[in-house]
Amino acid sequence: MTTALSIAEILDQPALVPLWPTVGRALDQAESTIYQLAKEGRLPFECLRLGRRRYVRTVDLHRFLGLIPEENGAAPTYQAGASARNDEGPGYQPGPPVEQSDSTAK
Repeated sequence: MTTALSIAEILDQPALVPLWPTVGRALDQAESTIYQLAKEGRLPFECLRLGRRRYVRTVDLHRFLGLIPEENGAAPTYQAGASARNDEGPGYQPGPPVEQSDSTAK
């Protein structure tokens, strides 16, 4: 069995990542499970087929894992430490909500 990808490894991926091993390792799932979910259309993001291989947009993977800023302007914070493994506790903590001021009001 392969080990899960760390948050740093996930964030360092190109624009398209292969369904296996990258997405499988990011979700900590076996190859057969990932391909079965893709075949059934049960993955939480779109799977792109290029030739015989299947790919996922990295931004979709980041969004699913909660690694991109929220649309309200609050950026996520990542607490880097001695261990950056996904399964060893919360490393990602959402930032506090940011109030948006109405710049058009006079």
